Amino acid sequence: MYDMTLRIQSGFTMAELMIVMVIAAILASIAVPSYQDFVTRSKRSQAKSVLLQVADKQEQFFLDNKRYAATMTDLGYAANPFYIDSSSDQQASSTTDSIYKLEFSATTNTTYAVAAVPLGAQASHDSGCGTISVNNTGKRDQSGTSTDCW
Repeated sequence: MYDMTLRIQSGFTMAELMIVMVIAAILASIAVPSYQDFVTRSKRSQAKSVLLQVADKQEQFFLDNKRYAATMTDLGYAANPFYIDSSSDQQASSTTDSIYKLEFSATTNTTYAVAAVPLGAQASHDSGCGTISVNNTGKRDQSGTSTDCW
């Protein structure tokens, strides 16, 4: 006679595992670019903050000296130009952690423009904005074609 005992199957079939893998791959293909875009915008925001701090120091320097500073060191920064890393820490020289270089792109006694030039991976990920800058009139600009940089 036949043994009529019930056999319980345990584990997953190969088809079930493949379906889970496909779903995970689809989710990853959506999540990774979104995360990378968030990181790029976050680093750009750090550079904008430091740019505006430099502009503020330039205006204070102008009030005190009746002219704009010609170098970053005149404003009290450690170097001219100086670099910032992803923690917004200022560095005197470029390192592998540097994300932006801040420098004056044009300075006279009555005008200035300060620019944040993206470095390394930030430069390749943020090519739509590129170099962001602000000048003595408060005009904010970028070298890229994007309109959503500031």
